[in-house]
Amino acid sequence: MKKWKKWMALGMMLTMGCMTLTGCGETDAKTDAKADSAAADVQQGADTDYPADVQEIIDRGVLRVGVKNAVVGFGYQDPITQEYSGMEISLAEKIAENLGVDVEFTTVTAATRSEVLDAGDIDCVLATFTITDERKQTWDFSTPYYTDYVTVLVQNDSGITSLEGLKDKKVGVSSGSTSARSLVQEMIDKGYISGEGFDMETFDPAAWTEGISFQQYDDYPTISTALSAGEISAFCVDKSILAIYHTDDRSYIEEQFAPQEYGVATTKGSGLSGVVDELIKGWLEDGTIEALISENGLE
Repeated sequence: MKKWKKWMALGMMLTMGCMTLTGCGETDAKTDAKADSAAADVQQGADTDYPADVQEIIDRGVLRVGVKNAVVGFGYQDPITQEYSGMEISLAEKIAENLGVDVEFTTVTAATRSEVLDAGDIDCVLATFTITDERKQTWDFSTPYYTDYVTVLVQNDSGITSLEGLKDKKVGVSSGSTSARSLVQEMIDKGYISGEGFDMETFDPAAWTEGISFQQYDDYPTISTALSAGEISAFCVDKSILAIYHTDDRSYIEEQFAPQEYGVATTKGSGLSGVVDELIKGWLEDGTIEALISENGLE
């Protein structure tokens, strides 16, 4: 009888030990599973700490981005495949990937990008959008991801080689851009025009006729065509944008001026602004953006 009780007690002890070991194993497995699930949720954008507007994008499953379609290296849409490519396209895709959503592109121009953003049709703009103090009063901008300069493209047979040669000429610019204002400021600083009546804040390219005049167009290809047709004497915009229109019969003038810092534009005060800025800062630090600049030939 005593032997039977000993064996019974030993059996119960072994059973309890197994149960304890099994229980620990199950607990560890469940903990690991929860950790994996949580990591997957964060990776897919299911973070409950996101601002409401960002969570709305995550719930929608699509980040809507305004991009350009005719600026090689930044935002270009293949006319045959309709596929987008360029540095800004890649950045938009990375932002969407980080939120765990798809990306939807809407083609914008310098004249329409802010209107489409204000209307709520897109969530952000990556379209060679230059950061200025004036614009920051209306929209939020991320830390700059690229710095360019304004310059001027002319036909070789025009004889124009510098800013001085643009005096009394008509220059083509994009509607809604800051290029005309930057050009006038530079010509004033160099003493080529008097600058009488010039005001950075109220400057209007359509009304300016002091020493130089401007014709505004809705897109860059149209400006290029106007230059070839002789409707204008020069094409002024950021040099990286001009690069696609720099052919054998055209040249840049000697000067480049007015540094243009590009940033991601978002709705003023939106939660997305902070999220995007942190991503851009991280990619600047880890070399991601530098690699994209090199990959797209924008050095």
